[in-house]
Amino acid sequence: MDLQLKGKRALVIGASRGLGYAVANTLAAEGCRVAINSRNAEKLSASAKKIADLHDIPVVVLPADIGDVDAPAGLISKAVDALGGLDLLVTNAGGPPPGAFESFSDEDWAKGVDLSLMSHVRLIKAALPHLRESDSASVLTITSYSVKQPIPNLVLSNSIRAATVGLTKTLALELGGDGIRFNSILPGWTKTERVAELMGARAQASDTSVAEELSKQMKECPLGRMAEPQEFANPAVFLLSPAASYITGVMLTVDGGMYKGTL
Repeated sequence: MDLQLKGKRALVIGASRGLGYAVANTLAAEGCRVAINSRNAEKLSASAKKIADLHDIPVVVLPADIGDVDAPAGLISKAVDALGGLDLLVTNAGGPPPGAFESFSDEDWAKGVDLSLMSHVRLIKAALPHLRESDSASVLTITSYSVKQPIPNLVLSNSIRAATVGLTKTLALELGGDGIRFNSILPGWTKTERVAELMGARAQASDTSVAEELSKQMKECPLGRMAEPQEFANPAVFLLSPAASYITGVMLTVDGGMYKGTL
């Protein structure tokens, strides 16, 4: 299938590693012009070079911490200047720390909201004028299957990411008339650094090993394994593409069947 992505201009947030990197790399493979962001400039540059070498294209490097109030607007402006406009936006933020409800202060909640909700809000708000000028505008928010089925010891993520899903669905309804599509992917357990960190925290709390925690978690998955980042990137890039031009407001679980509900 031709995804009709050749020459499209894309900004992918949180793309130095994990899910964001996989999406950026796959967009580049499909012929997109790509700008990527993360907090760590050194890792981001290394990831950009890897994508550029694989696909023989330039990749725009935009280091910034999207948890900072002013960073999203600056990122959008720089991406538009470098790419000559914007067609596709992937909003993606690292998750808040694990922990039980009573372990978090009001400041922890405020930081979590800034990182995992307001970063999406600010990025999308800054991007809208440019997306309105595109004939194939599409936004993808990356959240988690925990918005449908809460994950133990992740109260911040479970709560705040649910708000991002509400935002995504609302914007699909409000801005469909402007020709901008909004979708979200709800990943399950995928082989990323974030998941390794969460498993490490579980092992420490339970006085077990990371291998034991991974084994316990995978027993709950119908497919019996974690996803590869590419297995997330494939549907993500499809949803972003003009090939999915009549799909908006979708909250797609890519979780190997972990979510047990029917709706």
